[in-house]
Amino acid sequence: MFTALLVSFGVVFVAELGDKSQLMAMTYALRYRWWIVLIGITVATTAVHAVSVVVGHFLGLSIPVDLISIVGGLAMLVFALWTLRGDELDADEQSRAARTGASVLLAVMSSFFLAELGDKTMLATITLATDHDWLGVWIGSTVGMVVADALAIAVGMALGRKLPERTIALAAAALFSVFAGWLLVEGITAAHSTPVTVAAIAAAVAIVAIGTRAVVTTHRRRRSVSASAAGDQETGAGSTRSDDRVSPA
Repeated sequence: MFTALLVSFGVVFVAELGDKSQLMAMTYALRYRWWIVLIGITVATTAVHAVSVVVGHFLGLSIPVDLISIVGGLAMLVFALWTLRGDELDADEQSRAARTGASVLLAVMSSFFLAELGDKTMLATITLATDHDWLGVWIGSTVGMVVADALAIAVGMALGRKLPERTIALAAAALFSVFAGWLLVEGITAAHSTPVTVAAIAAAVAIVAIGTRAVVTTHRRRRSVSASAAGDQETGAGSTRSDDRVSPA
């Protein structure tokens, strides 16, 4: 078991370096608390590698990855547009702050789970599980990926302290868009099916159209609210100056 653990740790750690999942970890760390991101990655990785071990050691089967990759790509598009839309900062959103951690955790877990299904780290885990101790492979592969992604989280935290909020949001949206294209191309290529290709492209176009409209509408509303607030402040300041000029009776 110990040998399987060490071998799996080394293989998956090296395979994860520079992988899209590591870049995703860095992207999430630019926007959210590091410990929430790390917990989400750990839970998703544990689940994915459990599936890998079952497939490789107990079933000896391969799983269809084309539709999973396409769904993952569409999810990345949603995350990109969500990032461009930005977080609400009004009183209503502040009252829901306690639920923010849970929603971010769910987003991280779901995106990593979908991105890792069919990825090279999963395939490596399946291969290792066919002729090594399954428990050692599960533990070693999970720890190897979490450690690699923890390094990416540290890089994201360091960058997040130096970059303006708007720059971070644009960079994160750009990276999520790259991940979306990456996963969609992988899924469509693996599918070799015209109906699947057409459906994937149509879904992507619909998401972009609806998401872009939501982003534009949200930013227009925020500019309108900001302009109204600025006008109220100017009016209040002018009223104060007028009151100061009134002589006492």
